[in-house]
Amino acid sequence: MKLPKTGKSGRVPPDEPGGTVVSFYPIASKGFSIMRFLKFIPVAILGLIVLSAFSGSWYTINETERGVILRNGAFIGTAEPGLHFKLPFFDNVVLIDVTQRTLHWEGDSRLSAYSQDQQPGDLVVSVIYHVPPVDAEKVYKQFTGVDGLENRLIARNVPQDLKSVFGRYTAASVIQNRGKFAADVEEAVKTGINGPVVIDQVNIEDITFSDAYENSVEQRMLAEIEVTKLRQNAEREKVQAEITVTQAKAQADSQVATATAAAQATEIQAKADAERIRLRGEAEAAAIKARVEALGSNPDAIIRLTGAEKWNGQLPNTFVPGSATPFVDVK
Repeated sequence: MKLPKTGKSGRVPPDEPGGTVVSFYPIASKGFSIMRFLKFIPVAILGLIVLSAFSGSWYTINETERGVILRNGAFIGTAEPGLHFKLPFFDNVVLIDVTQRTLHWEGDSRLSAYSQDQQPGDLVVSVIYHVPPVDAEKVYKQFTGVDGLENRLIARNVPQDLKSVFGRYTAASVIQNRGKFAADVEEAVKTGINGPVVIDQVNIEDITFSDAYENSVEQRMLAEIEVTKLRQNAEREKVQAEITVTQAKAQADSQVATATAAAQATEIQAKADAERIRLRGEAEAAAIKARVEALGSNPDAIIRLTGAEKWNGQLPNTFVPGSATPFVDVK
C-alpha cells in the first residue's frame, strides 16, 4: 500500500487522489512532552528527598523533656531544651519525659497483701515519681525510656515493698495507724528503688478487707461498745458510792463535832457549877466561921440563933398558963 505524499506541513495535499488529511505533528509533540516529564521525575524525587531530609534535620526539645541523641544506634549525647540539628538518615533523637508521672494500682489491678494476723487486704496505691534531667542518658541505656523504667523498676518493687510493710501490721492496727503505715510504705519504696528516678510520694488511697473480717470487726465493735457501757455504769456506781461515803463521813464528822461541842459545853458548865458551889461553900464556911467567932463567947446565943433560924415566924395558938413566950426575951 502506497501512502500519499505529504507536504512540509505534514498534511496530504487536497489534490492528491484518495487523500484524507492526516496530521503527524500532534502525536510527535505529545510524545516529546511525555519524555520530558519522565526525565524530570527523578529530579523531583531527589528534590523531595533532599527537602524532606533538610526539614527533618531540625528538631525541638521542650522544657519538660530531654533528648537522647543516637547516631547509627549508638549514644553520642543528650539534647537540652531548644532547637537542634541532626544529621539526616544517621541521627535519631529519643525523647525522655522529665515531668512528674503517676503510677496507679486500682480497680482490678489493686495490690493484695496479708496482714500480721493473716487477714487479706486489697489496697489502692499510687506512686508519684519523676526522672531527673541529668539522668536521661541512664534511663535510655538501662530501660530504653520512661515506660521501661516504670514497668521494670517501679512496678516490680512497689508490690513487694508494700507486702513487706503490710505484714508487720495487724488488720486493726493498719486502720488505727493508717498515717504511720503510709509513711512506712513510702520509706520502704524510696529505700527499695535504686535507679535514675526520684520517688516523690506514695499514697495509700484505700484499704479494704474481706466481708467476713468486716463483719467480725462490726461484732467486736458492738462488744466493745457494750463493755464500755458496763464500765461507764460501774464507774458511775463507784462515783455514787464515793459520794455516799463522803456524805456519810461528812455527817459523822458533823455529829462528832456536835457531840464534841456539847461535851465541851457540859464540861465548861460543870466547871462553872463546881466553881460556883466552891465559892458558895467558901462563902458559907466564912459566914459560919464568923458566926462562931461572934457567938463563941455566948453559947446560949447560938441556941437561940439556931431556933430563930428554924422558926417559921408564927406564934403558937395556945399557951400553957404561966409559960413564957417562945424566943421572946422580955426584959
